[in-house]
Amino acid sequence: MGLLIGMGQTTPQFPYDYYYGVEWDVTVSNTNKTRIGKPQLHVDLPCQNQMRRCIQNDDGTVNYYLHANDSTKRDNGAAAALDGTDGQFMVELPDVYMRFEMDGSKRRALMSPQPLPGFIKWSKDYVSAVEATVDRTNSKLAAVVNETAQYRGGGNHSAWDELDKSELGMPATEISLTNFRNLARARNSSDTDKRWNCNTYQIHRKLSWLYTIEYANSNCQLAFNAQLTEDGYHQGGLGSGVTTVSSGDWNTFNGYHPLVKCGATVSLGNHTGVISYSLPASFGSGYVSVSVPSYRGVENPFGHIWKWTDGALCAIESGAEGLSKFYVCDTPSKFSSSITSDYEYRGNLPRSSGYVKSLILGEYGEIMPLEIGAGSTTYFSDYFYTDIPSSGTATRGVLFGGNAHFGANAGFVSAYTNNSPSTTYASIGSRLCFSAIEAA
Repeated sequence: MGLLIGMGQTTPQFPYDYYYGVEWDVTVSNTNKTRIGKPQLHVDLPCQNQMRRCIQNDDGTVNYYLHANDSTKRDNGAAAALDGTDGQFMVELPDVYMRFEMDGSKRRALMSPQPLPGFIKWSKDYVSAVEATVDRTNSKLAAVVNETAQYRGGGNHSAWDELDKSELGMPATEISLTNFRNLARARNSSDTDKRWNCNTYQIHRKLSWLYTIEYANSNCQLAFNAQLTEDGYHQGGLGSGVTTVSSGDWNTFNGYHPLVKCGATVSLGNHTGVISYSLPASFGSGYVSVSVPSYRGVENPFGHIWKWTDGALCAIESGAEGLSKFYVCDTPSKFSSSITSDYEYRGNLPRSSGYVKSLILGEYGEIMPLEIGAGSTTYFSDYFYTDIPSSGTATRGVLFGGNAHFGANAGFVSAYTNNSPSTTYASIGSRLCFSAIEAA
């Protein structure tokens, strides 16, 4: 924290003048974080304010940006095509420079729009504005608002097309992590860097810290509040999200397949907000609405369906003395469904399920739990799921976010480590991502 930069100037400049972030004490249960760094940067939010929806070509270039207040329009006011004809419906995430500190019981997450001593660069990348579906004609993962059979979501049940439980316009599920990876990479099969992927750990982790630093809390299900504080800071959270339906009603309705069509929040543009979405009258015992959140253009960043997340794997050992080891691969072309030498050990996970009390964190800001023992409104307020194999060591993938009946358990750091990368299920989907590759 005491590094000097700009030493050639008459008045030395400290990192204080260039970063903003949050600090918390691991012994304190309150989910609120203390804003630190330059106060004006917490008002200006120079990193978060660069997030914007766009239409992206398969070669990774941006075809055009979308209107800040209405994603059905281009930024010049002309009509936009979100149906896949012009490209994929994505959110651009800017370069950010991050530093994570552990000082006794204090933890800090620091962010800057420019390079600083001791900060690491998280390069510009892209995440789908909507949960991913599949282009069934071309076998490619897609980020679109399209209700034709070509982009039928869920489990691709064509017999449901004329029913209330139609999967037209829905995100795709019942696909394994391995197959989500392959479908994403089919967007540009000639790209040796494999930059198109399903939801990646790096991008989900980046989104989580962008939110946490902006709102200075680790409970994303706090009620949405559009009003700024007296200091000009954002407050509240993203609301409950699509997490409040009855498990029994959902199962009876469509067997836990998706409930919310892609694009429910297009009217919000790049803004954070919540849209009320009506479920069919045949769902459950009456007419039901859910609240669909968007964080700066990223629709349903938690809740609705679990998201398979690539670049993160767990080795969970059996036995009372076993360990649950967490591994990360930062190179998309090296992603695998098994733990290879390209995966770096980042820390140990809890051996039982529970609400997240503390994070592994480390120098890369890991958002997987180090300790459980919190509650739904304390510490990190999201739930961690795991189980121990009866013998040997099990390789498990990571699902993030929770689903439509998980209630307070869902959130940015809600993680599920019970499944192998080959698992498929009706309520497990993913996102589409494009990772930037720094020039050599």
